[in-house]
Amino acid sequence: MPSFRKWLLAGLLVLAPLIITLWVLEWVVSTLDQTLQILPSHWHPDELLGVHIPGLGVIFALLVVLIIGGLASNFIGNRLVTWWHALLHRIPIVRSIYSGVKQVSDTLFSEKGNAFRKALLIEWPHEGMWTIGFLTGVPAGDVLGKLQGQPGGNAETDEFLSVYVPTTPNPTGGYFVMVRRSACQELAMSVDEALTYIVSMGVIVPGSTKKPQVKTLAASAPASSS
Repeated sequence: MPSFRKWLLAGLLVLAPLIITLWVLEWVVSTLDQTLQILPSHWHPDELLGVHIPGLGVIFALLVVLIIGGLASNFIGNRLVTWWHALLHRIPIVRSIYSGVKQVSDTLFSEKGNAFRKALLIEWPHEGMWTIGFLTGVPAGDVLGKLQGQPGGNAETDEFLSVYVPTTPNPTGGYFVMVRRSACQELAMSVDEALTYIVSMGVIVPGSTKKPQVKTLAASAPASSS
């Protein structure tokens, strides 16, 4: 029975990441293949070739993105994009959804954005407890004025950072906090390494191939004097 359990766990450790990876890839490819539906039916590769070739939708979607990016990069295309944004901002319900999505995408994908550029060690949610967060920017405007006016602070020297604190093992959920720059320590690990550290719940340590050894509470507790 111990050998059976050991082999079962070893097999799951090998197959589970592979199966999940293949499932995600299959979902991405099948989803992007649906972009071929925008073509007329007589232009579909299935009709022209007489056989379905998975992945053609991925190539087609990539070409569409590159063409739109190329058109938007010149003067005329930029004016059209500006006109399109202005049009969407005039539609009541669409305006609120589109504005929020565009701000997030501009922050994440823009070359000038600073989202998730640095991994930080911050003391949160209370003193004596530490976690890893990602720098997303700096507060400004009325928010910064309120922060600098907090008791015990110095309005002239206080600097604050906007930090995203992800949850584990799912980093897509988390908390947005604003903390003093002096309370943040920049880590010498990349964003990818920090995400791996968070997703693995501290099991995979960046820069180390060995699993950290954790002492039991009984072993780590100081011995009581008689």
